Amino acid sequence: MRVDVDGATSSSEDLYRILPSVNDLLRVDGIDLLLQSHKRTAVVNAVRRALDQARDEIVRGLHTRATLSERVAGLPLSVAENLSQRYQFSLRPIVNATGVILHTNLGRAPLSKLALDHLVRVASSYSNLELDLGSGERGSRDVHVESLILTLLQSEAAISDQQHPSRAIIVNNCAAATFLALHSLAKGKEVIVSRGELVEIGGSFRIPEILQESGASLKEVGTTNRTRLSDYERALGPNSGLILRVHQSNFSMEGFVAKPSLDELIALGKQAHIPVFEDQGTGLIHSLESCGIHGETTLMDSFGKGCDLVAASGDKLLGGPQCGILAGRKDLVDQIRVNPLFRTFRADKLNYAALEATLVEYLSDTPERIPVMRMLHTESQQIKERCEQIVSQVNSSELTVEVVPVESAVGGGAAPRARLESYAISLCHSDIGAETLQSALRQFDPPVIGRINDNLVLLDLRTVDAELDPYLLQVLTRHLRLALETTGS
Repeated sequence: MRVDVDGATSSSEDLYRILPSVNDLLRVDGIDLLLQSHKRTAVVNAVRRALDQARDEIVRGLHTRATLSERVAGLPLSVAENLSQRYQFSLRPIVNATGVILHTNLGRAPLSKLALDHLVRVASSYSNLELDLGSGERGSRDVHVESLILTLLQSEAAISDQQHPSRAIIVNNCAAATFLALHSLAKGKEVIVSRGELVEIGGSFRIPEILQESGASLKEVGTTNRTRLSDYERALGPNSGLILRVHQSNFSMEGFVAKPSLDELIALGKQAHIPVFEDQGTGLIHSLESCGIHGETTLMDSFGKGCDLVAASGDKLLGGPQCGILAGRKDLVDQIRVNPLFRTFRADKLNYAALEATLVEYLSDTPERIPVMRMLHTESQQIKERCEQIVSQVNSSELTVEVVPVESAVGGGAAPRARLESYAISLCHSDIGAETLQSALRQFDPPVIGRINDNLVLLDLRTVDAELDPYLLQVLTRHLRLALETTGS
């Protein structure tokens, strides 16, 4: 039983009588327009869903006669929204306010404007993906990025192709690149790996298992925390196929630890005539020392030191699309290129277009246009000022909004110990908890994804493009209140 403002009581049965029938609602102004633009069956189903939702609200005790009458008046709009939601895409853009720059669940690296523009141009038309425009004959899709990758690596490492004849190919991700290299170069042979590098990354991708599936056999050396060059030397034998160096993704070891340098492994490999393959992982081009992030190796470090083969991801610190890059000795890459499995892992035209444009940003000396690089280098004071600008315009009796110092993370398995000073907008509601508040933020279009700490929702603006600040202000000043009212919170 609900009590109206005028003191009258309303039972659930009384409230149900206010709801129109399906046929009555179909004759209401506004619904007739929907019938002209949608199939009658779709409109009828949307009407039924809207009425079912209203009945559920009655069951939950959310309505008086007055509020339900208002709800009934808005049913045509609810029906229209219901129809539009039927065609809403499942994969949608979101506002990443978590402060994790390479958030795997949120798609990792956003693309630069140049990459987006190039991708749209290529996707909206036919392209010369595998056509040599000079000869008119069938060509190779590798050419669209290979020269750019090698030019970038060789220029940064100050080496020439005459000194070290090289090739580069891409596949659909770094895990595929690692598997393909192992299968092509070490099937039936031993791959020497430090026990400290037998890692597992997201999706249960484990180095020992990928080695087994590739047909290579694992030869572990050293211990979890300490591996010496002499351990590798003793492991070498007539069936040695590769020396594998693996990036320690998303974890770090400190204390009583040791491992040989990459230079030492490369020298050993040359002496024993065994290729050294490094799964570098992140695709980082330029050092992050200026951001206060130390010890994160670059793709140039590996390539420039003469590593025989290097694998890296395109959508981590490179800041491009998801893909796996393999670059190194021409004879090794050629061997991988002719593997029948190469076709099963190849990237499509959209990956090539986005990667090509991302590489052009680096070669044009404009890496600041790449969102990941921009987020990494943004000063915390700039982020603080943006937070303050938004908070100063929020006036709510239920919502406490403050600017607080936080730490952002790189994410994506890169620089696991690194933290970047940042600022966030903290949200605390007088009537509901952080989980409910976070859930409400996820219902917007685009959804806003923050993080929870000490029952506060934190919106770290390091990972939010400044162009979205007006939208965040709208969410906090108007949309959030309406969303909470609708859910009865």
